Amino acid sequence: MYDYDLLVVGSANADLVIGVERRPAPGETVLGSDLAVHPGGKGANQAVAAARLGARTALLARVGDDAHGRLLLESQREAGVDTGGVRVGGAPTGVALITVDPSGDNSIVVSPGANARLTPKDVRDAGDLFAGARVVSAQLEVPLETVAEVVRTRAAGSRFVLNPSPPAPLPAEVLAACDPLVVNEHEARYVLGLGEGLGDGLGDTTGPAPEDWARGLLALGPLSVVVTLGAEGALVADGRTGAAVRVPAPRVDAVDTTGAGDAFTAALAWRLSLGEDLATAAAYAVRVGAAAVTKAGAQASFPSAEEVSAL
Repeated sequence: MYDYDLLVVGSANADLVIGVERRPAPGETVLGSDLAVHPGGKGANQAVAAARLGARTALLARVGDDAHGRLLLESQREAGVDTGGVRVGGAPTGVALITVDPSGDNSIVVSPGANARLTPKDVRDAGDLFAGARVVSAQLEVPLETVAEVVRTRAAGSRFVLNPSPPAPLPAEVLAACDPLVVNEHEARYVLGLGEGLGDGLGDTTGPAPEDWARGLLALGPLSVVVTLGAEGALVADGRTGAAVRVPAPRVDAVDTTGAGDAFTAALAWRLSLGEDLATAAAYAVRVGAAAVTKAGAQASFPSAEEVSAL
């Protein structure tokens, strides 16, 4: 019997958010809205999103012994996340500087702070959490060596979900454990070594080709791949069968896309922990992501299971 549906290993940040009419060009200053401070970070976001949906969730992260750290711990506990794995101290809490334009698109700069001090030893010391988790989810806002240790430490039979954001070169042992590797267009291009712009980098110059990206990513070793496509939903590809399936998303009026990818990945990981197949889990996750963009903020926008059902 597993104690947790999902163990999230990752970052916890304070999100400092400013609304802007448009993002500044290099050397330019623009005026924005009043500063708002929200609990965030990809790891903390995923944990809250999963817990709010009803998943039994634990978080392994590191925060500073400061006001931002206390804000993050309070947010996790309010959502029902087990925070026994959250380490405190070592550096100030990480901070994300976020600008949001009227369309809901965002740009983010992260100061890692305590996230950069989450070590492989912290992972090894959390053996009980890993032993009790059906699925383990990670991102790359903590050191890559720590993520690699997660792969080595997770219990036999547990499933590993990775969103390589911000993208970085991935060791073969990490890629081979991913089931799935969850990427957006930018992350897919980075992992594949492709440049930005039109075309898939594989011979087609007419536009994006997620199916080709998925095939290229599977060739690198993951057991399965999910490519998120924003308002178009997602593409899932299983390396065991070779099947690739498009999963459409419901149409909604986007207010703020901050955290939507984290909500998607959390929902996907949770539904996989319940035994759903990848396409079915992704179909639920795209609805969760769509619900999240209809509200401002990251964690504040994450829906309950009832809200997802009503979408």
